[in-house]
Amino acid sequence: MRCSNQGYAEEAPGLLRQYESFSFEDAHRAVSHLFPPPPARVLDIGAGTGRDAAGFAALGHRVVAVEPTAALREGAIALHPSPRIEWLDDSLPDLDIVCARGEIFDLVMLTAVWMHLDTRQRRRAMPRVAGLARPGGTAMLSLRYGPVPVGRRMFAVPPEETVELAAESGLRLVFNRPAKPVLDNPGVSWVRLAFARE
Repeated sequence: MRCSNQGYAEEAPGLLRQYESFSFEDAHRAVSHLFPPPPARVLDIGAGTGRDAAGFAALGHRVVAVEPTAALREGAIALHPSPRIEWLDDSLPDLDIVCARGEIFDLVMLTAVWMHLDTRQRRRAMPRVAGLARPGGTAMLSLRYGPVPVGRRMFAVPPEETVELAAESGLRLVFNRPAKPVLDNPGVSWVRLAFARE
């Protein structure tokens, strides 16, 4: 089975520059009204360069940042040293290390992550993700559509499937922004979804 983070280690230096060029505030402006007030516990799954983890830490939150690609994780730690961020080497669909800790979070983030999982992996992952959000907490994710970069593993995930899987796991849809194009990346668009844990 191909890894969901395939292609990222080889491109880590360029990705560190690319992802950091887009601010945390701009990336999440559409859903920032759903962020919990600080101090809260945030789980950032697929934390990449640490941009979002650092953004939440700057707001006063405690963040567990999960990133399976060592080159990205190490680069992120160097870019965003913070006592409010704890880094873990773990990955979807099982998140064994995170789940074994028995913690729950006010906010669970999956930014540019879900489309790396195939159908079976998504079905396995959703209950895990839902179980990491506290009752009344929020889970947010983004879905990417468009050409797949060379060497990457991505799937066109129907938003309806994601909403259905979330509902089966006790997550109620509270935000759905239809596909929005990326101005500097023709042909690529993103859907944003947010759910409340029942």
